[in-house]
Amino acid sequence: MHPSELAKRVYVFTFQIIIVFYLYGLGQLPLLGPDEPRYAQVAREMFLSGDYITPTLGGYTWFEKPSLLYWLIAASFKVFGVNEWSARFGPALCGLLTIVAVAFVAREIKAGLLSIVVTATCLGLIVFSRAASFDVVVTMTTTWSLAFFLLRELSKRRVYLIGFYSFVGLSLLAKGLVGVVIPFGVVGAYYLLRRAWPERSVWLSLIWGVPLALAVSAVWYGPVIAKHGWTFIDEFFVQHHFARYVSNKYHHPQPIYFYPAIILMLALPWTPFLVEALVKARRWAWRDSDSLSIVRVFALAWLLFPIVFFSFSGSKLPGYILPALPAAALLIADVLRPRKPALLIAIAYGTLMLVIIALTFIAGTYAHRESVRDLIALGDARGYANAPVLALKSDDRSAEFYAHGRVVYNSHGEVVTFDEISLSEARARGGKFLVLVPREYVENYRGWGSIEVIGDNGRTAILGWSP
Repeated sequence: MHPSELAKRVYVFTFQIIIVFYLYGLGQLPLLGPDEPRYAQVAREMFLSGDYITPTLGGYTWFEKPSLLYWLIAASFKVFGVNEWSARFGPALCGLLTIVAVAFVAREIKAGLLSIVVTATCLGLIVFSRAASFDVVVTMTTTWSLAFFLLRELSKRRVYLIGFYSFVGLSLLAKGLVGVVIPFGVVGAYYLLRRAWPERSVWLSLIWGVPLALAVSAVWYGPVIAKHGWTFIDEFFVQHHFARYVSNKYHHPQPIYFYPAIILMLALPWTPFLVEALVKARRWAWRDSDSLSIVRVFALAWLLFPIVFFSFSGSKLPGYILPALPAAALLIADVLRPRKPALLIAIAYGTLMLVIIALTFIAGTYAHRESVRDLIALGDARGYANAPVLALKSDDRSAEFYAHGRVVYNSHGEVVTFDEISLSEARARGGKFLVLVPREYVENYRGWGSIEVIGDNGRTAILGWSP
C-alpha cells in the first residue's frame, strides 16, 4: 500500500473513533444546571412555534444570547425528537468541526494527525461538546474563521479571506459581539507579535469583508431588531454584552489570574506539553516567513488574546476562553512531533477510556443532584401529572424543559415561587401544585396537612401541594 493511502486510512480511522466517542452517551444524563435545560427549552419553543427569530422562554422573550445554538437544537429536535440527545447533538457536531479546522491548519506543519488526537482529547473540548452550550458553538466558528486567516497567511491566497469574514458573521450568530472581538483581536495580536504591518490586500479586504460578515449575521439580527427594536438592543447588547463585561451584574466574579489557570485545566491531559511549548517560545524565529514560524506566532496570539481580554471582564466563567483551546492544541501538537507515538497513543486512549468510565459509572450520581428531571417524573408518578409547577428562583427556569407549559410565571416573565403565590391565587387556579424548594427547607413543611413531601435529589426537594 502506498504511504499516502495508508496515511489517509489512518486519518479516517482515527476520526471515526473520535466521532463515535463524541456522540456516545449524549442522552445518558439529564440536562444539567440552569443553562442546558434553559437553552434547550428556548430551542423547543422555537421549534414548536415555528418562530425562529424571537427566542422565548416560558412564552416570554429571552434575548440573552443569539440564535445559532437554538437553531442547531431546534433542527435536531425536528429530526431526532425532543430529548437530551437531540439537545446536545449540535454542540457535539461543533466540537467535531473544531477538530477538523485545527487539523486543516496543522497539516501545514506536518502535524495534522497529532492535532486531531490532541484537540479531540483535550478535556475542555470534550466537556463543552457534551453540553447544550454556546461556548463550543462560538469556539467552532472562531476556529474556522482564524483557520482561514492563517491559511491565507501561509498561502497568500486572498480567497481564504472570504471564509474568514463568513465565519466572523457566523460567530456573531453564535455568541454576539465576542464573535467579532476574538477573530479581529487575535489577528491584531498576531501582527503585533511579529512586529509586522498587514499587507495591503488585508486592509482592502475590510471594504468588502465587513459587509460580508454583517450580511451573514443579518439573517437573524435584521429581523429581530426590526421586530423588537430598542427592547432587543437594550437587553441583548447593553445588558448582556457591555454590562456583563464591565460589571459583576451577573455574579460571576473571579481574580484576574483566573483564566491562565483555567486554560491549563482545559488542556488536560496535555497541559505539561502546553507549558513546554510556551517555555520554548523564546527561541522561536518570530519574524521568519516559513510556515512553522507563522503558525507558532499565530497560535500564540490566538491563545493569549482571549485570556487577556476576558481577564479584565467583571464576569468570568470557564467557557469564555474555550475559543483559545484550539490554539493550545496547535502549540501542543508542535512540541509533540518528535515524541514517540506509543506515549501519545497511550495518553489519548487513556483519556477517552477514563471519560467513558466516568460518564458510565460516576457522572449519573452528580447529574441526579444537578437536574430536576427525576424530581418532576417522581411528582408526576405520585399523581401530580400536568399539575402547575412552582419553581425555584435559583433554578433559573431549568424546570421549564421537564415541565413544559406548567411552570407558573408572573406578569414580568419571572417564575413564581411557593412563598410568592397567595393562597387565593393558588385556589383560583384549582387542583394541585408541584413545588420545588431547597432540600434544607423540607422539615419546615412536614406535618402540613396540605403538603406532601414527595422526595429530593440531595439538593432540591419536590412537594405536592393541595391549596
